[in-house]
Amino acid sequence: MVKELEGFNFEQRHGKARVRVGRVWRSNDGRRHFMVEWNVNISLLSNCVAAYVRDDNSDIVATDTMKNTVYVKAKECSEQLSAEEFAILLGKHFTSIYPQVYTAIVNIVEKPWERISVNGQPHEHGFKLGSEKHTTEVIIQKSGALQLTSGIEGLSLLKTTQSGFEGFIRDKYTALPETRERMLATEVTASWRYSYESVSSIPQKSLYFNDQYLNVKNVLVETFFGPPVGGVYSASVQSTLLQMAKAVLSRFTDISSIQLKMPNIHFLPVNISSKDNGNIVKFNDDVYLPTDEPHGSIEATLSRFWSKM
Repeated sequence: MVKELEGFNFEQRHGKARVRVGRVWRSNDGRRHFMVEWNVNISLLSNCVAAYVRDDNSDIVATDTMKNTVYVKAKECSEQLSAEEFAILLGKHFTSIYPQVYTAIVNIVEKPWERISVNGQPHEHGFKLGSEKHTTEVIIQKSGALQLTSGIEGLSLLKTTQSGFEGFIRDKYTALPETRERMLATEVTASWRYSYESVSSIPQKSLYFNDQYLNVKNVLVETFFGPPVGGVYSASVQSTLLQMAKAVLSRFTDISSIQLKMPNIHFLPVNISSKDNGNIVKFNDDVYLPTDEPHGSIEATLSRFWSKM
């Protein structure tokens, strides 16, 4: 909320960043364990201008209190829940307990601990660290109005064929050859906005958003690669990105928009020759130099006509 302050427009917020919390739940018999590790960021929009202009801190929620609230609420959650549900729980707390707070923004990044299997059997309490991360951002108003976004960070994908790049603009600075045969590698960052507009409208099914996260990830991966036999041809990262976004919106009716960032991580053909020895290594779609910088940067957002994103 913008306020007029001594002839200026003034906006402010405060919060607590990088609050790390681990939570373990146990089955009824105590044998099977479930765990999460979350990195929580909280930002409160509140009426505490007096702290800035009159040295009056009486309307400030201390950031240490925010940190402690994360651990208290984690303790109170006797049943396993998703990062989205925990973020909503925190947002509801801050906007309902403190009269001064009119909006709470909660971001959570979930560290990808995955249950391990030993001799083909899932371990009761053993986990290993995976790769891509589950993210969420929740914005809650005191009225109960809600904006809910989920996402993926660090989804690394690569295919060794069925990719090309042709027909692009050529000028005096262009050295890149056209090709219908190249490797395609990227690290997908995706965020999708749900259509729920109030806390009361979200699904009550347990761990619904965890299931949706896994389902969206599967659709992104399957669209990138295509069928197991033969795959699908990619004419560009742009073309593949759009197909992935369209697949998500077609599959999930409660997702109103999706943003994808897909850097083109290059695997450069290796050709080595010398004046004396000729071709030492001649590239034949087999030996590459992996690089991650510089890389192509491709991103886009696809939304339904009625989306507010």
